[in-house]
Amino acid sequence: MSLFNSILEKLGMSRTANASAAPQRESTAAAAPGAPQAPPSSAAEPVDITGHLEKLAAASSQKLNWRTSIVDLLKLLGLDSSLDARKSLAVELGCPSDKMTDSAQMNLWLHKTVLQKLAQNGGNVPPDLLR
Repeated sequence: MSLFNSILEKLGMSRTANASAAPQRESTAAAAPGAPQAPPSSAAEPVDITGHLEKLAAASSQKLNWRTSIVDLLKLLGLDSSLDARKSLAVELGCPSDKMTDSAQMNLWLHKTVLQKLAQNGGNVPPDLLR
């Protein structure tokens, strides 16, 4: 499983959770051949990313600044935050090669991009965290 998929899963946004609806649509189509099918529902409730992470932070014995640090964000989710893991995540998400050679620049890019990708995948992320 990719590291980003692990992040989604830890936040309750697993893509496999949405796959359970597919067999129902197929069985409906089989029961009524030629009948118009409804498009897949995308009306799922957005996941409150901030609320979820704040709860985890409150329960953590460590003081983790997930709002600005990709390392702390990954630690808070119980995921590997090593440089190798972050480099893999950066490659997975398409980090520009010039940022890959500077871990500080890569980390800044990675933090912003992870939050943007969470928003694109149904997460409710406040605009101030997406800048």
